[in-house]
Amino acid sequence: MIRKKDGFLGERSVVLPPMIVEMEEKDPLVSSLFITDIGHYPMAEHHHRIRTVGINQFVLIYCVDGSGFYKLRGRKYEVRKNHYFILPAGEPHEYGADEGKKWTIYWVHFRGKHASIYAEGADKPQEVKVAINSNISNRNNIFEEMLSTLHFGKDVEDLRYASSLLHYYLASLRYLRQYRSTDRYVTNKTARRKEETDWSSDMVQGAIHFMKENVEQKISLADILNYVGYSSSRFSAIFKKRTGLSPLSYFNKLKIEYACSLLSTTDMHVNQICYKVGISDSLYFSRLFSKVMGMSPTQYRMNKEQRIDAPQI
Repeated sequence: MIRKKDGFLGERSVVLPPMIVEMEEKDPLVSSLFITDIGHYPMAEHHHRIRTVGINQFVLIYCVDGSGFYKLRGRKYEVRKNHYFILPAGEPHEYGADEGKKWTIYWVHFRGKHASIYAEGADKPQEVKVAINSNISNRNNIFEEMLSTLHFGKDVEDLRYASSLLHYYLASLRYLRQYRSTDRYVTNKTARRKEETDWSSDMVQGAIHFMKENVEQKISLADILNYVGYSSSRFSAIFKKRTGLSPLSYFNKLKIEYACSLLSTTDMHVNQICYKVGISDSLYFSRLFSKVMGMSPTQYRMNKEQRIDAPQI
């Protein structure tokens, strides 16, 4: 089912062949909303696409790091980290990373009877800010499930599952308030209110939440301080006292735990995992992994059957 494109280091993509797309169009369930192409481009430089003739698909671009632009109907829009946009079907357009810069994007080409509902209003940049209830990491997991399903999928049941996931993924963007306000993790409302109070008053937990939501990106100490609203020396001292690590060392630990999970549960190549966790230097990634885990990423994967549980973040 998969046809790969040559392109950027660490990239992953699936392009469904015409026969599979025809299956999607004819299936009564899938035809409401379905994927034709999907991919993840980490730290993509010189990425640029011009379509002088519109295509029969909506194009979602979700930028999680870096910056870029797109042009639609004679107007140019700037795209920044945590922005997404959806280009309408049938209209010429242009998009790409900013000159001399890189961007990390999740992208989906999709169609279907209900596709326009999710695309409504998203032809202008939409921002998805990190917040206490943002659940960005959960959204990225939904994307990975779609990509994996279509990579390995063999029949209409796989297509139906991917279609169902796409509904949820697009809804998490289109209906952002509802996605963030669900009692997904705390069913008791009193407990939920208390948890939110604890989060907002505890800068260490807030900082860790911010790190987890950005585990696939590069962030600096200044980014963390800006989020929690604390001075550098005071915050770092409190954070290390609570966790035993400096903020950036803790962030690297989260990245390696995430890499361990990917090594254990996916068939992604080590260099793809390296980019997935926001590290562009594969040698540095291997050294950091070995320092934290006591073995190389390859050795960790080879030994995974001897481990009961992969690390959780």
